[in-house]
Amino acid sequence: MNGPYILRYIAEGEHQQQDFKMRIDDAKKIARTVSAFANTDGGRLLIGVKDNGAIAGIRPEEEMHMMEAAAQMYCKPPVGLEVQAWKVDNKSVLEINILPSKQRPHLAQLEDGTWKAFVRRDDENFLAPAVLLEVWKSDDVDRPNKYFHTEKEKKIFVSLQESGGLSQNQLSKKTGINRMVLTKLLARLVRWNLLDIFFVQNQAMFKLKDENL
Repeated sequence: MNGPYILRYIAEGEHQQQDFKMRIDDAKKIARTVSAFANTDGGRLLIGVKDNGAIAGIRPEEEMHMMEAAAQMYCKPPVGLEVQAWKVDNKSVLEINILPSKQRPHLAQLEDGTWKAFVRRDDENFLAPAVLLEVWKSDDVDRPNKYFHTEKEKKIFVSLQESGGLSQNQLSKKTGINRMVLTKLLARLVRWNLLDIFFVQNQAMFKLKDENL
């Protein structure tokens, strides 16, 4: 199909729900992006587009084969893809849409054979922290109608109010709460939409939502 509208997507650049790839050389590597989109807000992968937005073009059949391998063989559980091929100036661009999943976490197989979950933040993929894995365990569980702070959670709030953000290790040291217990407490606070997770040099950091400062 001819797709002038795809140029509007390309003009947006890469962001939390869009990524460009000139081509797929490694199905395992692209599985991380598939995992990240499925585990976060979903996303659109445009194959045949350079990082700067220039259209390089691809052979759709070859790239589709690599994408199917990434989503079916190297993601666990497998991830569904919606695929559309477009022609722009006689060059082919493959649009891959990945919906946010209700089966989180989707794990991607790494080069060493291990399986890890990824999340998408802005235009990058990050390893999902243990706190998010704990949050996803409760995806199908209804929250109680009311939230009450525990004494340990109050310690977390005080520590975060005094900083612009702390890692789980930093919070454990400041509050004296062991890591396993802290993981469950932070997951509860994230699930109640009281904390934000952001990343600094691939490390997950926690901060209070602006309205709770």
